[in-house]
Amino acid sequence: MKSSEIRQAFLDFFASKGHQVVASSSLVPHEDPTLLFTNAGMNQFKDVFLGFDKRSYTRAASSQKCVRAGGKHNDLENVGYTARHHTFFEMLGNFSFGDYFKRDAIKYAWELLVDVFKLPADKLWVTVYAEDDEAYDIWTKEIGVPQDRVIRIGDNKGARYASDNFWMMGDTGPCGPCTEIFYDHGEHIWGGPPGSEDEDGDRYIEIWNNVFMQFNRDEAGIMHPLPKPSVDTGMGLERISAVLQHVHANYEIDLFQALIAAAARETSGADMDSPSLRVLADHIRACSFLIADGVIPGNEGRGYVLRRIIRRAIRHGWKLGARSAFFHKMVPDLVTEMGAAYPELASGKQRVMDVLKQEEDRFFATIEHGMAILEAELELMEKTGVMQFNGETAFKLHDTYGFPLDLTADICRERQIVVDSAAFDAAMTRQKEQARAAGKFKMAANLDYDGPATTFHGYETLEAKGNILALYKDGTAVNELVEGELGVVVLDDTPFYAESGGQVGDVGELRSVHGIFAVEDTQKIQASVFGHHGVVRTGTLKVGGGVTAKVDTLARARTIRHHSATHLMHKALREVLGPHVQQKGSQVDPDKTRFDFAHTQPVTAEEILRIERIVNDEVIANAATDASVMDLESAQKTGAMMLFGEKYGDEVRVLTIGSSKELCGGTHVARTGDIGLFKIVMEAGVAAGVRRIEAVCGDVAVAKVQQQQALLDAVAAELKAQPAEAAARVAQIQDNVKALEKELARLKSKLAASQGDDLLSQAVDVKGVKVLAAILEGADATALRETLDKLKDKLKSAAIVLASTGEGKVSLIAGVTADLTSKLKAGELVNFVAQQVGGKGGGRPDMAQAGGTQPAAVPAALASVKGWVEARL
Repeated sequence: MKSSEIRQAFLDFFASKGHQVVASSSLVPHEDPTLLFTNAGMNQFKDVFLGFDKRSYTRAASSQKCVRAGGKHNDLENVGYTARHHTFFEMLGNFSFGDYFKRDAIKYAWELLVDVFKLPADKLWVTVYAEDDEAYDIWTKEIGVPQDRVIRIGDNKGARYASDNFWMMGDTGPCGPCTEIFYDHGEHIWGGPPGSEDEDGDRYIEIWNNVFMQFNRDEAGIMHPLPKPSVDTGMGLERISAVLQHVHANYEIDLFQALIAAAARETSGADMDSPSLRVLADHIRACSFLIADGVIPGNEGRGYVLRRIIRRAIRHGWKLGARSAFFHKMVPDLVTEMGAAYPELASGKQRVMDVLKQEEDRFFATIEHGMAILEAELELMEKTGVMQFNGETAFKLHDTYGFPLDLTADICRERQIVVDSAAFDAAMTRQKEQARAAGKFKMAANLDYDGPATTFHGYETLEAKGNILALYKDGTAVNELVEGELGVVVLDDTPFYAESGGQVGDVGELRSVHGIFAVEDTQKIQASVFGHHGVVRTGTLKVGGGVTAKVDTLARARTIRHHSATHLMHKALREVLGPHVQQKGSQVDPDKTRFDFAHTQPVTAEEILRIERIVNDEVIANAATDASVMDLESAQKTGAMMLFGEKYGDEVRVLTIGSSKELCGGTHVARTGDIGLFKIVMEAGVAAGVRRIEAVCGDVAVAKVQQQQALLDAVAAELKAQPAEAAARVAQIQDNVKALEKELARLKSKLAASQGDDLLSQAVDVKGVKVLAAILEGADATALRETLDKLKDKLKSAAIVLASTGEGKVSLIAGVTADLTSKLKAGELVNFVAQQVGGKGGGRPDMAQAGGTQPAAVPAALASVKGWVEARL
């Protein structure tokens, strides 16, 4: 079976068992700061397992894209050199949310492997947690696996439940035993069964892990049985494909073989067993899917990891002989293999190629630059006899220029030179400590709340009655908040919109007979629980008390104008710039809409005018907006735009505004005309392949236009022209200024030339050499150079230093005629003078420039030139 057929067979099998097949989530975890990348199939169901989210189904199956190349799960350095390490992989999984448990999970796994995939039963081994008698009995007594092939794995890390067969989400929370299924590749491969001394060998390979979420672990370490035990499983597609295709290494399966062939084609690599080709086949998957999911190469966070993977790929391409961009040319081959299963890859193919090529072009230039630095350093080492490459220099190449250490080491090895790895490691440790302190992904401080959900009424009204369900001060639950105290209020009913989808949280007030609470922000504590953040302005608030919740109407009105305009602008951007435009982030607040989107070129002034015209035409049409709640499948059929990587529930809200139709849970205007004037005020790049637009609407836009008009009127008044004539008048003034500047430069040059002739008489003879050091009043850099050249021609054999001063600064230039450069260096001469006037400089042996900050010291410095020259002749 091909890998694509295995993936589909897995999903079809579990669909036949009543599972909802769920599409893979983005590699960028949605609203989960604990993860750098999606690294397991259960990530998108995390809130379901924790009880914060509920789905319409209790059984699910998926093929989830995963990346492990940063943080705790980092396989990057092993990729290409082992049989099963990857940066990107697909995790096949089936999940039960309080539905079936151990018996059915085990039976499903066995049925699929033995009856559907036709694996020999005697090739399968099983592990269970040592104390999990229930799972052991199911395997041995019901499934019929011989006892000698069902292995109990105990606690091997010095603490109870610290076992490879006991899974925990964290130090506290859902956890439970797991059972793993292994495949025996045969006696011809070294290794022992799990739990043995030789278990690290490659003979017995884990292919499926079934986790049984059975307990909730509290802070004291006590295990409390869960009322609804659940199941989370994972089977790597690459591993099961290797088994079913009768090969040992994952890189031998059909999917990788096609990509390895593509890598060989683009690098002219002849050795098909080269680890470098395997690296390229792996890395093109990780890089392409990350870019398709919105990650852009950068210097921190996810962008840094992506850049590191790309550069590692380019280095291996360089080792294979590639000297120009090649990696991006593998993308079409990847789309052929995986585009049908992951449409976002196929639709984003051109953009993925563009981003990769841009990064390749940049790094190939870096490699060439790094090679030049290396060669220069190695030549110097050969002359001095040093046989160890400086570790600090190697780290500078790595850290400043992105030049990999292993490439430095390879080049040094060819010269029988080793890199001082200890010094490199010390420098790397310092860098990692700084990066860890600055860029660590941390768990957000979640409030401990287990009460009812909040009902949101903000679509229909801006004022509603509510009861206080919980209060928090400094993150701790309290029974009351008093005047002046900051805190968080949770209500059962609220009109306040909690920040989501780029729209900021509402502000306003909560008022009761006992006190007033000023709401300064509204955030989600959990998926359906709203926290009103603010301060008690007067009186007190107590748990159980009733309040009237009132949203600031002006702030909300300005916010919804900007939010609705964002949808129209998104549609206009795609119409004007192309369908490749994808939202990469947004912030909508009362003052503006800020919208980041995928596009590789600056948006031109003409394009901005077209976008504004399209949006304002929609506003003038004054069409009614419509928000309809429907299931996700029905929404997809309407053609509504969905933001890839966004987390959608089973029921979604389809917003139709003008010609735009998108999924959106935010608040919006009733008619497009309510938006008022739309005006773009800024466009700029924020990252490679990502642009940003800021725009304003309604009264904010009117104020902005009035401000711009007032500024134009003021400029016109200064120019003594009408506003419509201001641009032409400014152009005329600029032309006049350029003409005057040219005339001034001509006069300065003429003046300098005449001064130069006068200076000839000041030259003194030192051992047959003419030495001239003089001040040239009013000369700029151009005049100094021209005068120096004329003096060198007339003095024939000479050393010359000229200086000019002005506005507290010193300009210096030194020249030495060609016959003297073996003894006198202009760079050394000008630096000697510059150090005396508060500066430094250098340049070629025949001509060099410098600057300084001490004009008063110039005469003495010039007087010292004669002695400097004399000492060297």
